[in-house]
Formats: sequence, C-alpha cells, structure tokens
Amino acid sequence: MNKKYNTAAQRLRQDYLRLVRDPVPYIIAHPLPSNILEWHYVVRGPENTPYEDGIYHGKLMFPAEFPFKPPSILMITPSGRFKCNTRLCLSISDFHPDSWNPAWSVATILTGLLSFMVEKNPTLGSIDTTDREKRQLARESLEFNLKDEVFCELFPDLVEEIKEQIQKRKTEVEAQNAYLAERSISGTSLGDQGYGLLGSTLTNIFVIVGFAAFAYTVKYVLSFSAK
Repeated sequence: MNKKYNTAAQRLRQDYLRLVRDPVPYIIAHPLPSNILEWHYVVRGPENTPYEDGIYHGKLMFPAEFPFKPPSILMITPSGRFKCNTRLCLSISDFHPDSWNPAWSVATILTGLLSFMVEKNPTLGSIDTTDREKRQLARESLEFNLKDEVFCELFPDLVEEIKEQIQKRKTEVEAQNAYLAERSISGTSLGDQGYGLLGSTLTNIFVIVGFAAFAYTVKYVLSFSAK
C-alpha cells in the first residue's frame, strides 16, 4: 500500500509542476496540502457559452493506485450541467477503468472534463437544464463558492477577485436603481406640470365662455326692455 501511495504521490507532484508551468485554459487546480490524493479544481465558464462569467468548483479523488487507475470526478458548485457532489460517469473517470490510459495526466483529465461540460451529451451524473437556468447559476456561482471553506483556503486570489466582482455588481445595480428613481421623479414632475397647464387653460376657457354668455344675456335684456 505504501509503495502504491508513493508512486501515486510522485506522479501527482510531477503533474502539478506541469500544470504550474503549462496551465489548462479556463482551469486551475491544487491538491490539498494534507492529502495529495484529493485535488480541487476551478473551472471558469468559457466565453460564448451559458457558463460564461461562472466559476465552478469541484474535486478529483485519486486512488492510491494512480496512475494505473482513474480518479473520481465531482463538481461541487451548481452548474446546471452536473449534479452536485456526485461522481461523474466520464471516459476519464473511475466509471470506466477499462478505457483508462495510465499516460493520461491531471491536465488531460481537466481538459476532458471541460470539453464534456460545454457539450450537451447526457451521462450518469449530468442533468438537463435550459441555457437560461445555466446563466442564472453562473451568476449565482460567485457567492456560492465563497461559502466553501476549502475553496477559500485553496484559492485565496480567486476569492479576492470574486469579492471585487460582487461589489462591482452591487455598485452597478445601485447606480441603475438611482437612475430609474430619478427618471421616475422627473416624469412625475413633468406630469404635474402638464396637468397644471391643462387646468389653467381650461379655467381661462370657462372664464371667456362665461363672460360671453353674460354679455349676451345683458344685451338680450336691454333689447327686450327697449321694445
């Protein structure tokens, strides 16, 4: 068992160094400091997909027999693509040990995961949601991840970035609400002015009509008296 573990640990250290030198696009990953067999990864939602602007946290659970046996793959953050905290049935996961290739690295696994994520092929552990639901979950993913202690511990730089993004969103919403409130007040004021002008005009009309009626009445009375 110790010999197997040492082989797995050595290989995973090598894979980690490769990842640091040559990162996988849209993905970062770190092993737990206390257990190199448990890795946590973060996927940034690629552009022009329903996952854009989302940040998705998951983990890889490597067996002591790695690289001769594949890892379990799970996603923790709700994405609309995978069930949370559920082993995913992928050709690169422990669901398919017969198709596993020991030459595959952690980078290979993460690349395969991202590729499958942006596709729509169903598998055990996947779910079916609309693009609108996925975009909503992408927006909610930021605050969700901040509640995860392991995420905050392993990805402190990303935590600060997320906090800045959340604050930026709040500032934009507050500015938009203030603008709409100002527009509403201005519209009400203009409406009041319009009603005031209309009322003044109608009053003048009534006065003129009343005066004309009075003048006609006086003229009629005088004419009748003269007869």
